[in-house]
Amino acid sequence: MTTRREFLEQGAATIAALAVPALARAATPRFAELKARPARVQLAPPTYPKTEIWGYDGAMPGPELRMAQGARIQRSFLNELPQASSVHWHGIRIDNAMDGVPGLTQPAVEPGQGFDYDFVVPDAGTYWYHAHNRSTEQVARGLYGALIVEEPEAPDIDREEVLILDNWLLDPETAQIDPDFTSRHDRSHAGRRGNFIATNGRFDLSLDVKQNERLRLRLINAANARIFVLSIFGMEGWTVALDGMPLSEPKPVSEVLIIGPGQRADLIVDVTAASGETAHLVRVEDQEGVSQVAFPVSGRAAAARRGSPHPLPPNPRMDISGMEKAVTARLNMQGGAMGTLDAATLDGERKSFRQLVEANQFWSFNGTIGMTDTPLVSVPVGETIKLEIYNDTSFPHAMHLHGMHFREVTKDAALGPFRDTLLMFGGETRTIAFVADNPGKWLFHCHMLSHAASGMMTWLEVT
Repeated sequence: MTTRREFLEQGAATIAALAVPALARAATPRFAELKARPARVQLAPPTYPKTEIWGYDGAMPGPELRMAQGARIQRSFLNELPQASSVHWHGIRIDNAMDGVPGLTQPAVEPGQGFDYDFVVPDAGTYWYHAHNRSTEQVARGLYGALIVEEPEAPDIDREEVLILDNWLLDPETAQIDPDFTSRHDRSHAGRRGNFIATNGRFDLSLDVKQNERLRLRLINAANARIFVLSIFGMEGWTVALDGMPLSEPKPVSEVLIIGPGQRADLIVDVTAASGETAHLVRVEDQEGVSQVAFPVSGRAAAARRGSPHPLPPNPRMDISGMEKAVTARLNMQGGAMGTLDAATLDGERKSFRQLVEANQFWSFNGTIGMTDTPLVSVPVGETIKLEIYNDTSFPHAMHLHGMHFREVTKDAALGPFRDTLLMFGGETRTIAFVADNPGKWLFHCHMLSHAASGMMTWLEVT
């Protein structure tokens, strides 16, 4: 069983039953287009052939969408893929009809068809968009991009860099994507983990900087299953936001930073390395550090460094209050290899674990695999929900809530920062709380996408 402590020590050293309106349309765009289509890009070193991917506008990553807080996004999604698809706007407190979940908020967009996404972004921060139909495959083929919402007043920095972290499972001879997206091993263990690790689609990303330059690094983990354990070298830094939500006070980066699939972190860093040296964003694996991004230093930006950064302005939030009157639900996660699951309900029938393995379904929420006809919890708008989650498995799970943000309730009843994705290690029990301030049907699932495809999905309803 992999635990949170082990990560820190390493670093220091079925939905169809639900009624859905027919919102898809023929591919006649009303807005600026966002096309999902096949393409070929140079992922591996130049001695290898280009890799066939699926990308938004044929790019890897997809085009960065950047706008001011409170702005309106209007995009005509056009599907030029051989599979149905959709777009999910990860972390945005969005109108439910725009959330991009086939079978729950919209139909899947068939090949040659389109869908108009039209919504307002209420919160500043670092977000991303990605495919949400057959996600295990489509995200692994490259269907994602950054969504950046700028604060009304920019922080005191010299520049910023958006860094999308990913890993690709490539054939070591041809550099083509491994087409087995339903591997029993991946589904029953830690998920689809790649053998080729990249940032912004580059295996050797290098960004020139100056000594004493202050950078904002927007980190996005777009990997299917890999947990990135990161540190910095030749820089001093502070975490200023998690999952797009500003922290009340910047937190010094004094140990490793753990970012699970779907999670984001904003760092403000000062380059302390001297001219001629190289600073690094370091990935920690097997108690060794490997450069994830290199920052060669040339010249000096200022004679002296600045002090600690100020907090980012908070996003508008509904205070979590009345915890004693909160609607409480419990989510027990079981399954996977080396797990405790003996049987579970699949498609309305109780089945043994052997039968579940034959169906390539390995994970259950409260004894049920996959989506149910009824929500995990249903509340009117404005109610507070407290969700107690027990990870009774041997593997980590990154639990992502659509449409709202939560705070973790610690053992001493304190509230942690606002987030939309919770990374839970095996054996952990964690509690989250949030105000159900956004009406609709909202997905709650594991963002280890192989796990979601093999059972780890449920939904909540806000009426």
